[in-house]
Amino acid sequence: MTERTELSTLGEFGLIDRLTNTIKCTQTSTIKGIGDDAAVIKYDHKVTLVSTDLLTEGIHFDLSYIPLKHLGYKAAVVNFSDIYAMNGVPRQLLISIAISNRFSLEAIEELYEGLRLACKKYDVDLVGGDTSSSASGTFMSLTVIGEAEEEKVVYRNTAQVGDLICVSGDLGAAFTGLLLLEREKEVFLANPNAQPDIENNDYVLQRQLRPEARKDIIAKLEELQIKPTSMIDVSDGLASELMHICHDSEKGCNIYENKIPIDFTTVKTAEEFNMEPLICALNGGEDYELLFTVDLKDYDKIVQFSEISIIGHITAASEGLNLITNAEQSIELTAQGWDAFKKGQ
Repeated sequence: MTERTELSTLGEFGLIDRLTNTIKCTQTSTIKGIGDDAAVIKYDHKVTLVSTDLLTEGIHFDLSYIPLKHLGYKAAVVNFSDIYAMNGVPRQLLISIAISNRFSLEAIEELYEGLRLACKKYDVDLVGGDTSSSASGTFMSLTVIGEAEEEKVVYRNTAQVGDLICVSGDLGAAFTGLLLLEREKEVFLANPNAQPDIENNDYVLQRQLRPEARKDIIAKLEELQIKPTSMIDVSDGLASELMHICHDSEKGCNIYENKIPIDFTTVKTAEEFNMEPLICALNGGEDYELLFTVDLKDYDKIVQFSEISIIGHITAASEGLNLITNAEQSIELTAQGWDAFKKGQ
């Protein structure tokens, strides 16, 4: 039987020491990490990028089916993705967590092991944060700090008419993975002896439980000497993110149904739930792919990159936001993805 250490036997400072005593900083920009009133970070001739994320149990994650190690890994990675979406590189991470007494030390160590694995893979230093008790579930607040050369930073509001609209990887897989997990949760609640029916769904489950940030795409764009004209990561669904770019850039767009990349396993899983795969790709969210625009002159470069799909182009704002279907019909693009304050979510 796994030993259980109650957090009350450690106290706050004992817990912090236990969770952080093996953390070593590797970034030259990290002057001081965990162990003082503030981390000390120094950059020369670069701009600092900062992004923060609040994760709430029951809203952003469900501990009935996401292992704590996966939760820690995912929480870190989705924050790194925000920095890559600015064409930057994440360097440091801070995490504050509020936890209830239903968790043991061993459980919290699992969460931190996931954080450490993500930081190691993406070469990010975990430099601080805070801990607190909670009377109503688990809360995590993460802040990631990154760097970029000022002239290479990419914003959402700088797309131009004629730009190509590009997206990395494939879309909709994370959402269909979530559908599977929610279905199996309902089956378990109805019959705790039931065996999970998730065979041959590894890809979509991994995309939901353990996503990856597209560090490789940023590196490839640098190698190809392509600077996107605008960029955002796909956290709330393709339609929602494209609408952000168009709204902020005061532009319109045309995207094409037959150009939107969807993996065959996503198609299969969506059809099991009688859902249209395209809807999953447009509105599902949590794919953490990069959606960006490039100047038309970069077409010959970008078209050679198999991990990138060109799905449309930017138009004048007066032309609206349109999805061109396989039947060559033009449908107004709307966003039905994640909204933290929308009723029913």
